[in-house]
Amino acid sequence: MTVNAGPAPRTLTDDELVALLGRQRFGVLATVKRSGHPHLSTVLYQWDAGERVIRVSTTADRLKARQIRADPRVALHVSGPDVWSFAAVEGDAELVEVSPEPEDGSDREPDRRLVITIPATRLYGTALDVPKG
Repeated sequence: MTVNAGPAPRTLTDDELVALLGRQRFGVLATVKRSGHPHLSTVLYQWDAGERVIRVSTTADRLKARQIRADPRVALHVSGPDVWSFAAVEGDAELVEVSPEPEDGSDREPDRRLVITIPATRLYGTALDVPKG
């Protein structure tokens, strides 16, 4: 049994959560497998603080996209500046197809790009303020 005699974690304020999500770029996306267990994927994300939306680019054939089609409930875990702090975003994800733009000269159609859009229905996280000594 592990006993923690130090300070307890504190709940991050909304402003702290928004700031942490804006500072980081990588997180762990949890989708729901058919068995009901979570499937975890490391993703590059973009946080829109004004809209309170997470966006993740993926392709249509990725497992996470298929799982979101079956069950849109997701969570994104983002690590803070130390191992004791984190932010989490929960919401129902939507898959948005990215149409190729003719003027950019690229051909995005073969990889069938999608954007996973997650409106944040719940934000939470903690930090552990360890005294410097």
